[in-house]
Amino acid sequence: MRILLTNDDGIRAPGIVALYDALTDAHLGFGGALRDPRTGAPAEVFVVAPETVQSATSHGVTFHEPLMTREVTVNDRMKGVAVEGRPADCVKLALSAIWPEIHGPGSAPDLVISGMNAGANCGVNVIYSGTVAAAIEAAFLGVPSIAVSLHLGGGTPLFDAAAGHARRAVERILASGPIERHECLNINIPRTESPRPRAPGDDLGTRQKPAGWDVGRPPSEGYDPRAPLPVRVCTMNTHGLVDRYERRVSPSGDVYYWSAGDGMAFHGTEPGSDVDLLFSRHITVTPLTYDLTRRGAMQRWVGRLNER
Repeated sequence: MRILLTNDDGIRAPGIVALYDALTDAHLGFGGALRDPRTGAPAEVFVVAPETVQSATSHGVTFHEPLMTREVTVNDRMKGVAVEGRPADCVKLALSAIWPEIHGPGSAPDLVISGMNAGANCGVNVIYSGTVAAAIEAAFLGVPSIAVSLHLGGGTPLFDAAAGHARRAVERILASGPIERHECLNINIPRTESPRPRAPGDDLGTRQKPAGWDVGRPPSEGYDPRAPLPVRVCTMNTHGLVDRYERRVSPSGDVYYWSAGDGMAFHGTEPGSDVDLLFSRHITVTPLTYDLTRRGAMQRWVGRLNER
């Protein structure tokens, strides 16, 4: 089983390293690498990810600049290719060029996994997310994909524990049956952290995200971050974010605005949606699609505009 692993926080971010370790079972005690339930083949994980943080770049791609690449090794164990581009660039480049160069013409991974993102990608955040965009790009190109994100709070994230939750969720998905070629699943992991507050200098791969991006409501007191979590398939919350900007003045007198909203504050939360269930400490799984056609409105517009 061959997996392409990517992200939007950059190839050196703790989330992608922790997820790589969980998939390959580097010191996490899963009894070996993730296995294909149909064949029993252990996972081979190949990493192609952005050189720098690309959070909230959505589905942007590069056309007028070269995509520079370099081979890197992170933490003496995760080897991969760093790309000076966006998450969707990484997937497009990997599937069309890098993967065939290594594994042969016409070859492709069995699965693309994007993450683990430092910050939840639920609700309308999936529209802005580079993590989700990378997974959507893979599905669009015919490779089944999974996006994985971790809800952050005020404590110190335990990325290894969160990656363990993600691995178990991926195992359940694979065991339930094959993922179709154009399918994309979006996974969000609830807050998994120690109570120690994050230090201002903690590098979570979120340097370009605005302050308060993913603080959210506090979890129940005394939860065990490593305890098993229930998995729920759910819809995406479609209420808009509560945007907030701080008005500032530069030394030269120019007015500018700094995004200061909470990326988990919505105008409303539908019961049973991904946002609702994530706050009640469920691992959420939402099937996504790249077809933006509003099919329920087709006949109305056909009747109004089509010439007879």
